[in-house]
Amino acid sequence: MEMSSAWAVFLLLAGSQVLVTHCWSISDEGKGVESYFFATVEYALHIFNVKSKDTNAYRLVSILDSQREKLDTLMAFSMELKLRRTRCGKFDEDIDNCPFEENPELNNTFICFFTISIEPWRTVFQLLNKTCLEGTY
Repeated sequence: MEMSSAWAVFLLLAGSQVLVTHCWSISDEGKGVESYFFATVEYALHIFNVKSKDTNAYRLVSILDSQREKLDTLMAFSMELKLRRTRCGKFDEDIDNCPFEENPELNNTFICFFTISIEPWRTVFQLLNKTCLEGTY
């Protein structure tokens, strides 16, 4: 039996647990890390909107910088995000497609630095740090 066939048979016999365990492995450089990162960015944006005193939602303009860190058994991402005010309310359904606020009198842009830990096997996020600078950038 050729090696790839033997591996396929093993995976079928072992069941989906092996596949799930493999997908959630922290030690896999580059495999699945992107999906954790994008989920963490969404969590950061959600936290920003929930804690904001503004009634309008903010959405991501760009990711200015990011890095992944390993904290004991956890994974953490530090990221610098450029956020901009939208015309939609912060609890509206489709914020991702909401147009940006174009009023030049409003200071509607933030540059925020977030550090968020994640337990990928439980999909648990925790905000460790949030620092934002308001301004037109």
